[in-house]
Amino acid sequence: MAETLTITRLGARGDGIAEGPHGPVYVPFALPGEVVTAEVDGERGRLVSVETASADRQAAECPLFGHCGGCAAQHVAPQLYGAWKRDIVVQALAHAGIETDVSPLVDAHGAGRRRVTFHARLIEGKAAVGFMAARSHALVPIAQCPVLAPGLAAAPDKARALAALILPRGKPLDIQATETLGGLDMDIRGLGKADDRLRMTLVEAARTLDLARLSLHGEILIERRPPAATMGPAAVVPPPGGFLQATAAGEEALAALVTEACAGARHVADLFAGCGPFALRLARQAKVHAVENGAEALAALQRAARNTQGLKPLTTEVRDLFRRPLLPLELDRFDAVVLDPPRAGAEAQARQIALSKVPLAISVSCDPGTFARDARILVEAGMQLTRVVPVDQFRYTHHVEVVGVFTRPAKHKNKGKGGRP
Repeated sequence: MAETLTITRLGARGDGIAEGPHGPVYVPFALPGEVVTAEVDGERGRLVSVETASADRQAAECPLFGHCGGCAAQHVAPQLYGAWKRDIVVQALAHAGIETDVSPLVDAHGAGRRRVTFHARLIEGKAAVGFMAARSHALVPIAQCPVLAPGLAAAPDKARALAALILPRGKPLDIQATETLGGLDMDIRGLGKADDRLRMTLVEAARTLDLARLSLHGEILIERRPPAATMGPAAVVPPPGGFLQATAAGEEALAALVTEACAGARHVADLFAGCGPFALRLARQAKVHAVENGAEALAALQRAARNTQGLKPLTTEVRDLFRRPLLPLELDRFDAVVLDPPRAGAEAQARQIALSKVPLAISVSCDPGTFARDARILVEAGMQLTRVVPVDQFRYTHHVEVVGVFTRPAKHKNKGKGGRP
């Protein structure tokens, strides 16, 4: 049923929110201050038309915006966009009962996204690659994407060529493409086991498509050139499908905040270290102990460190920090601890930091909600949240990174909440 609504604010996922007679109504692609006509079903509204447009509305960059589910906010002008993303962090902290200053949003889009995962399906008998429609499992085929870095311009075509060799076997695929110094690095997921004939076909395709590396479920089929990424002073070859920050500018921005916060620390623990975006930079100024559950990622870090001059001692440890977080006696030997956990956060590790004497903790998070939950643990233990910086490397989406700096006042350095005397 079509209704006329007045949008009052933006929600955490970028939907315009109107106050309906039975509660809030969420209308994608509507902006605060706008009067819109929408078809309303419960708390969801489908935008039909904008009757009164906001001055903060801008033309979308991509013709697929509104159909493709990859972006939520191409229609939002920069000033409102920056305030909206910052407010996501503010609201997450407020929900956790934390009041603190939050810095303005740092734009870390740079040249664009350097890694992307395409979905591949058969549509009318032909291979198609793209992204899913919003709130749907329907594939939206794409030929190009404006938020991708220039080095990924050919990635959709190359992913489609690979998919055409596999999709007739009847399984939907995910194909991750990463821009590297050596060219495109691609990893195919979803196929399952492949016979020798298909493997050889894919190897030949990698040559034809001039890929740096091609992998199948993380197993390297061919590496023609090292698919390296620069991390501070080092060149790192991550494992197939391995994690990288979404943009090179994003990694630089996050690393700059981390290294600045650690200035003066002589011994730093880098937890959830991955293949070393922070550890390799920190090792220029301090001894570093890097801890990560992925042995292949740490092996990549170690290889890079061995081939990089001017680093202080850098040690590594394979350890599941969700099941076996570093304990207070282990943490107490460090001057600073850096955490960069996955979206689930680092609750178990935060509780051990709260019980420790470590004077400085820097939390890097891709989820403001779990960041705030873990921050509450540290704040309740007497640590002070002295700086919070939101960083935007997922332009036009609702995702936002957060860097938080926690210090322990002198009177609390020997006692955390419920901790040791």
